[in-house]
Amino acid sequence: MERHRGWALLIVLVALAIVAYLARDALTQYFSSVTAASRPQDRLPPAAVDAAATPAQRAPVERARGAEAMVLERAQEGARHVDEQAR
Repeated sequence: MERHRGWALLIVLVALAIVAYLARDALTQYFSSVTAASRPQDRLPPAAVDAAATPAQRAPVERARGAEAMVLERAQEGARHVDEQAR
């Protein structure tokens, strides 16, 4: 019984590595879009960036907006994909 514990841990680690490898592209795309959307200078004109609230107050709201936009975009892509397959 004691000999199998090492193999079980090894199998779990290998499975985790495989999942991380397969999810690599999705995770990098998700985190790059969240960080890009959280930069106010990418979304607002220069005058609005200066007049806006301090970055500490603005950053969580911008990250939430970026995540929301990404979720809505992915939902629309999924719906289009389902519609295309239904035809």
